[in-house]
Amino acid sequence: MKTLDVRVIGSFSFAAVLSGCASSPAVRPPDAPEALRPPPEQVMALEVSATGAQVYECSPGKDQPERFEWAFKAPEAELFDRTGRKVGKHFAGPTWESTDGSAVVGEVKARDAGPDPDAIPWLLLTAKSTSGSGVFSRIRSIQRLHTVGGKAPSKPCGRDNAQEIARVPYKAVYYFYGPKP
Repeated sequence: MKTLDVRVIGSFSFAAVLSGCASSPAVRPPDAPEALRPPPEQVMALEVSATGAQVYECSPGKDQPERFEWAFKAPEAELFDRTGRKVGKHFAGPTWESTDGSAVVGEVKARDAGPDPDAIPWLLLTAKSTSGSGVFSRIRSIQRLHTVGGKAPSKPCGRDNAQEIARVPYKAVYYFYGPKP
């Protein structure tokens, strides 16, 4: 059987790619700072790109309620495979949901500023929960790398625009890891 590389997905289904990649020794994890690497007993199972927005709200500060700030609310993004085919969505939780109905909810474990000071940080997340029986059902770790944009707005935030919502465009690549076969 030929090994599948998630970077060359072709017309295979999302689920077939995940099962093929999870057992493929040819799939090489991305370069990432040490703190953002998943545990060694996990292997890369899937790579998707995200295009969407990071959603912020102008709100009173948690520690200083008289001082307003742009507070992160949630991501809103579509997920695509290497061929550009939509394979899911990313939203509050943070949650990643496949078109097959499976989902994974993550929890931030580590962060790194990343190389672009104008982009949101790179992250390592652990799976807090999964649902369904599809591609995300066995995911244990998620990396967010290669981010572009998405930082909180630079425009003022204060009483005059309290509760204003801002959607800041962003892109990222998400790498999903599951247990070794």
